[in-house]
Amino acid sequence: MRTPAIFHIVLLLTIGGGPSSAHALTQEELVARLQAAGYSQVSDIKSTAEGTTAKAVKNGKDVRLVVDSSGQIKEQK
Repeated sequence: MRTPAIFHIVLLLTIGGGPSSAHALTQEELVARLQAAGYSQVSDIKSTAEGTTAKAVKNGKDVRLVVDSSGQIKEQK
């Protein structure tokens, strides 16, 4: 089974400062990243085919977000 090898590669990339991945972030790290970008009341965090989705508030408006595999935060319309 190759799972341990893949896990070690992902772990090394994460520790070594390799490519950032939304899936590699813990929920707390994701919330902190969204808060640093100006979002509050982050909730309903889910992993989807698009990336990690969440609900939040920015400038008093409810928004739906997608954090893609490169860590980019995008508001859905």
